Amino acid sequence: MRTLGIDLGTKRVGLALSDEGGRIATPLEVLTISSPEQALQKVLPVIENEGVARVVLGLPLNMDGTFGGAALAALSWGRQLAAKSDKTVLYVDERLSSFAAEQSLIDRKKAGEKLTRRRKKEQLDAVAAAAFLQEFLDGRLQPLDEKWLARQCGSTDNF
Repeated sequence: MRTLGIDLGTKRVGLALSDEGGRIATPLEVLTISSPEQALQKVLPVIENEGVARVVLGLPLNMDGTFGGAALAALSWGRQLAAKSDKTVLYVDERLSSFAAEQSLIDRKKAGEKLTRRRKKEQLDAVAAAAFLQEFLDGRLQPLDEKWLARQCGSTDNF
């Protein structure tokens, strides 16, 4: 089952894709966007073209685990994506994923890979998406509970 990992931002969207067996996540690409609607328009063809069966969307929770504006926006966007793609969207806590991705890129540079500041910035969001997607595939990162999500955002709608 192919799974797409999405690290949603306001300017960039990092995408990572699993293999057919759902065991290995790899960075796919970083999309440059100017609006959430544009992000939907760019992600929907990826889902179709890559044969994605489900989506894992990172929620940028506050460090204390509460919802802020970015998490609420990501949750709303994920609901739109689920409705338009007819795919299951699972939400995971992506706190510190960008930090871990940056450390990974620093380690790659130290190992001799040629990474300019610009190239690092271009890859960061896809590497972050791949990191939390791999943790999900390995069973180390569980999807957030739908009832908990509903309570946090004050909604009784199903996710």
